[in-house]
Formats: sequence, C-alpha cells, structure tokens
Amino acid sequence: MVLDRAVAVVNKHVILASDLEDEIRLAVLDPDSDGHGQLTEPQALEKLITRALIEQQIRQEDMVAIEPSQEEVKARLHEIRTELPVCVRQDCASDAGWTAFLVAHGLTAGRVEAYLRDRLEILRFIEQRFRQGIQISPQQIDAYYHDTLLPQYAPGQTIPPLEKVAPRIQEILLQQQVNVLFDNWLTSLRQQGDVEILDPSLAPDIPPAPSNVASPNGAERRSP
Repeated sequence: MVLDRAVAVVNKHVILASDLEDEIRLAVLDPDSDGHGQLTEPQALEKLITRALIEQQIRQEDMVAIEPSQEEVKARLHEIRTELPVCVRQDCASDAGWTAFLVAHGLTAGRVEAYLRDRLEILRFIEQRFRQGIQISPQQIDAYYHDTLLPQYAPGQTIPPLEKVAPRIQEILLQQQVNVLFDNWLTSLRQQGDVEILDPSLAPDIPPAPSNVASPNGAERRSP
C-alpha cells in the first residue's frame, strides 16, 4: 500500500501528496476564504512551491532575526479566532467552538500555530527585504486621494479630509510597490530554481498568477 508519494521537487526539497492535503485543510484559515470554497490540488501545489522557494531564500540569507515571537503567533491566532468570518460563525472565540472547528476541518492546535508562524516569518521577510528604501511622495498621496479615493464616494457622502487619510493612503501605496518588487523577485527566483512537478495532473493550465502578500497591519491579500 502506498502511504504517501512525491508530487513535486523544489531545489531538492520534496513536496508530498500529504503536504497538498494539509495545505487544502489549512486553506480555511485564509482571510480571503469564506469557508465554503475549497482549494484545488494544483492551487495548493503552487502555494507550496512558492513557500518553499521563499523559505529556502530565508535560510540562504540566514535571516534569523525575522523569526516571530510566541506572543506574535498568539496575537495572530486570536485575530483568526475572533475575526475570521468562518470562525465567527462557528464561535471559535470559545474553547469549545475552537476545538469543534479544528476537529471539523481535520486540524490540530499545534499545526495551526506552526502554519501561522511560517506565514508571519515569510511576511516579515518580505517587509524587511522589499519595504526598506521605498519613498512615497506627497504628490503620490495627493494623486491617489483625488483620482482613486474621492470617486468612490457617492454625492452627499461625507468625504474625509486628505490630512486624515494620508497615512492610510501612504501605506496602500507602499504595499503596492512592495507587491511589485516581490512578484518580480519571485518570478526570477522560480526561473533560476529547479522546480519539477512530478504529477502531470497537478501542473497548472496557465502560468501561476502573481502571489500577493498579506500586510502585517491587516491589509490581507492572497498569500503564499
């Protein structure tokens, strides 16, 4: 009986079929998930390949300082249990509700914490590597305010003054530039690496889309 099998190799790192199953179960914790749609195996494999490439780069650069603390992991776990829509519906804020949620999705508390620790480590690496040196000018903030933000308000709605929303606009523009730099770097990393998909049924029909990141300050997007 075959208990497990290799489905891909990323620079000598083997991804197993059980890793795909694990990733699909953990997808329920994704902020973009409504708790109903399921991650497909090819989508799960793309996430695992991306994560493997990033984690290999972290180890290569020996960036130990980015490892999150236990307090940060607990804070992130608290956010998920109290704010993630699927968790709110299943009363994850209570211990009984959280236990029932884990059982229903084939997860354990330890596996969830390890997953969150990995995500936080990757996010801190991305922020540390790509955020430094980016400057957002007052002209860029002003342009975003007038060209992007104001048109979103209907006639008669109260429009916040520029000085009040300027910090948030600056963060949005900063994250946009970080995403561009990160996507370009990830594309280059994949082209230079040795990625082999062993199971043809898991190969994507189209080139993988850019893997956007989730901002540590709460601006969640699709993440590796």
